[in-house]
Amino acid sequence: MTVTRAGTVIDGEKINGYLHIKANNVTIRNTTLRYAGNHTLRVFSGFTGTVIEDTKIYCGAAKTNGVVFGNYTARRVDLFGCKNGFMYSDSAPAVIVDSTWNGKPVSVGSDSGGRPAPAPSPTRSTAPSPSPSPTPSATTSTAPAPKPTRTTTSAPPPPAGGGIPASFPGPHNTGVPAGVTLKNSGGITASRDGQVISGLNINGCVTVTAKNVVIRNSRISCGGTYSIRTNGAKNLVVEDVEINGQGKNSAAVCCGDYTLRRVEITNVIDGPRLGSNVRIEDSWIHHLTRVSGSHNDVLQTTGASNIVVRGNTLEAYNPTTRDPFNACLMIGSTTGPIVSNLTFERNYCNGGNYSIGVREDLNAANIVIRNNVYGRDYRYGVIARPQQSGITWESATNVFADNRKPVK
Repeated sequence: MTVTRAGTVIDGEKINGYLHIKANNVTIRNTTLRYAGNHTLRVFSGFTGTVIEDTKIYCGAAKTNGVVFGNYTARRVDLFGCKNGFMYSDSAPAVIVDSTWNGKPVSVGSDSGGRPAPAPSPTRSTAPSPSPSPTPSATTSTAPAPKPTRTTTSAPPPPAGGGIPASFPGPHNTGVPAGVTLKNSGGITASRDGQVISGLNINGCVTVTAKNVVIRNSRISCGGTYSIRTNGAKNLVVEDVEINGQGKNSAAVCCGDYTLRRVEITNVIDGPRLGSNVRIEDSWIHHLTRVSGSHNDVLQTTGASNIVVRGNTLEAYNPTTRDPFNACLMIGSTTGPIVSNLTFERNYCNGGNYSIGVREDLNAANIVIRNNVYGRDYRYGVIARPQQSGITWESATNVFADNRKPVK
């Protein structure tokens, strides 16, 4: 797993694979990592503020290192079977408190509340280790880590100290699974029925024109209008995929007849367009890109039917700029006569002018919004026009994340 969002909190997870930190001020606590590659937990150069607390790391091979290469604070961290335990340097220091490496206590620097202090030299209490070398973002492990699923039908507990509630999708269970090796590829047109696209690092956009295409275990970096476009496609399935819209996607996926599962979407102007016959499940959509004149929506439909949005983390808020964007879900009838048979349930939604934007022009039938959890980083409120005809808003089951009280 690779963390790329500043301020991410990973709490109480079991990760079978590496953990790469490519963001500032990341916190890992109450977590267990097991890995048999080169570096189990790696903080990449240029990123600071990583804090690791009350965590256990099990190195599964003689070559495997524990925590590398500095710019972190470790409190009550225990490493087992690791060739090198806590690695750091003068240029990338560490603070290590109340921690152990293969049963031996390790203490370095002074605990200053998470800001690393300079250290005299790399920690190597036994034989010297080889010089650190870059590690690829994907490993050659053959078995990807299992993905958690969300089967609860009621709102989960509130987050501890803010952020994504622990039971919702995030960096730990969306995108490319740990242990998957990616092969570089250009843009793709999937034109063969039943085609399976897997294990690719796609630098370009994907167009699907066939039936029953599957895209899985891949990364898509597309600077075009859409990262994935369905053009005559039927029953497209996209699972365990990372989409980076490079700040240019008008919509991450457009427009209908597709399913997303455990997909991470970021750096897009808008997230997926909800055309007809769409399911989005167990996915994480975050860090939209504001451009001149944009009204950024995580999800938007302007006329469609048969839509299910279930068990996702939908972040219409930029914590750095404090920008609430426009909506987690925008519903209107601007391009079609009606929006019908839409179920929005068991999602975490934060941000937006209104988190759920209901337009005055909406012609609705059987839109059900229930069992969702909401943050408070909206501009005006959680939902606009909940009493509009054709919408069932279950006030008792749509609750705030921080206190579990119903949204009113």
